[in-house]
Amino acid sequence: MPTDTRLKTQPNLATARVKRGASTEAVHAGRAENYAYNALNVPVVQTATYTFKDTQDLCDFQEARMWGGARGRTEYGRYGNPTVSAVEAKLAALDHGEDAVLFSSGMNAVTTVLLAMLTSGTHVIIGDDCYRRTRQFCKTYLKKFGIETTVVPMGDFAALEAAIRPNTRLIVSESPTNPYLRVVDLVRLTEIAKRHGVKTLIDSTFASPINQCPLDFGIDLVLHSATKYLSGHNDLLAGVIVGKSGLIDSLRQALGVLGGVSDPHTASLLLRGLKTLALRVERQNQNALAVAQFLETHPKVKRVWYPALPSHPDYEIARAQMLGCGGVVSFEIDGALEETSRFVDAMEIPLIAPSLGGVESLIEQPALMSYYELSTEERLAVGIKDNLVRFALGVEDTADLLADLAQALDVIDENADKR
Repeated sequence: MPTDTRLKTQPNLATARVKRGASTEAVHAGRAENYAYNALNVPVVQTATYTFKDTQDLCDFQEARMWGGARGRTEYGRYGNPTVSAVEAKLAALDHGEDAVLFSSGMNAVTTVLLAMLTSGTHVIIGDDCYRRTRQFCKTYLKKFGIETTVVPMGDFAALEAAIRPNTRLIVSESPTNPYLRVVDLVRLTEIAKRHGVKTLIDSTFASPINQCPLDFGIDLVLHSATKYLSGHNDLLAGVIVGKSGLIDSLRQALGVLGGVSDPHTASLLLRGLKTLALRVERQNQNALAVAQFLETHPKVKRVWYPALPSHPDYEIARAQMLGCGGVVSFEIDGALEETSRFVDAMEIPLIAPSLGGVESLIEQPALMSYYELSTEERLAVGIKDNLVRFALGVEDTADLLADLAQALDVIDENADKR
C-alpha cells in the first residue's frame, strides 16, 4: 500500500497554498509573544467579566471600540476571551483566512451565519447533499422568517445557476459531503457565485484545513465542525467560521447577540488537539485510502465511495483541489439491512457512533443511526440505502484495521452458508 496519500494539485495552487507547513502552523500559528508567568501554553482565562482600572480606563476602551481599535480587550465574556481568541488566530492561519470566529458547535456556527447574512425576503441555495440538520434549518426555521430556500442536486451547476434569483444572498455546500464524499468544483462554484454577486459558504469539516483550503479558490466563508478533525479526540463541541475580516467582524457581532459562544476550557482543549492536527490527518488519510482500496476488491462489497479512488465520480476534481481525501470511507455491503448490521456488529476495533475525525475509528449504518425513523422507501428518497456503511477511520495501525474488516466481512459469508 502506498504511504503517501497526498493527491496531486494544480501547479498554481501548490506554491500559493501555505507560507509555512501545515504542521508548523498547527503548532505555532496564533501564538502570542509572552503569556502570563512565562507559560509555554495559552492560559485558560476563566472569567465571565473583565475589570477596568478606573473610569478613564473604561472611557478609553469605549472610544477605542467605537473606532475598531479595541481588539484583544473587552468588558464581558460573551464578547471575547483570550483563550478563545488564540484558537481563532490559529484556525484563521490554518485555513488561510484573515480572521475566524469560534462557536459553541458547528450547528451554531452555520445557523448564526444564516441568520446574520439573510433577512426577510431573501433567498438561499443549498446542496441536496448538505448536512441534514442544515437543510432542516433552512427549510423549516428560515421559512418562519420569510427566507426562501432552494435545494439543488450536488454537482449540477446548471441547476445551481438556474436557481439564482435577484434576492439570492448565499450559496451553501459541503465538500466533501456526507456520506458519499462528493467533492464540489470550488473554482466553478466561485465563478458562478461571483458573476451573480452571491456569497458562498463551504462546510469543509470532512476535509480539514490539512486537505483543503476553500478560501484559496475564492470561497467567501469556510465552516468546520471543530468537534471532528480539529479537536480530534471526541471530547468537545465547537464550530468555526473562517474568512475575510469584514465578514468575520459582522459574524462576531451576531455571535454577541445570539450568544452561542465557546467557553475557555473548550478552547483550551481545542488548542491542544490542533497541535497534532496535521499528524493525525496524515495518518487518517493513509488508513482511509488503504481501507478504500481493500474494500473495492472484496466480493462482499458492492461499491466504495472515496474521492481518492478513480471509481469515485469526483476523482478528478479531488485531484485538482485536495491534498488528501480525509478519513471517512462509505461503502455498500452486498446484502440487505440485516447482513449489513451483522457486519457492523462483527467489527472489533471501531465503535458504533455517529461522529468522525477523532483518534478512535467509528462506524455506523446511517439507515439505523441518523435515519432510523424513516422507512426504507423514505431513506432511499434521500439517498440512504439500507446496506450503506460509513467508516470514520482513526489513527490505529492500518494492518489491524484491514484484518478487522476481513474477519467481519467473513461473518457475512458464514451466515450465508448457514442459510
